[in-house]
Amino acid sequence: VPLQASGGGLVQAGGSLRLSCVVSGISTINYMAWYRQTPGNQRELVALIFSSSETNYADSVKGRFTISRDNAKNTVYLQMNSLRPEDTAVYYCKVLTPDRSAFWGQGTQVTVSS
Repeated sequence: VPLQASGGGLVQAGGSLRLSCVVSGISTINYMAWYRQTPGNQRELVALIFSSSETNYADSVKGRFTISRDNAKNTVYLQMNSLRPEDTAVYYCKVLTPDRSAFWGQGTQVTVSS
């Protein structure tokens, strides 16, 4: 499996979690990203980091979430602070290669209690 996500769990509102996604077998990456999805809704982009290290964030998480990457470990992280109940979702990591091939991780559940 090219992408292995981990780090989800149950946390109280105001708490923090860090998600990790280990990438294997993919040599060249255009960008790495985190998405989230709630039941009955489309998957939405949370944060994205390009190979240049430029980042983009959804407005709803700006100032609270930070995406980063460790190239030596082939890992992308999502540090989530000041979590809110509305952040509850299944979080997925995604990699896009220069030839536009997309790879997804298996999803990790984040639950924020009020």
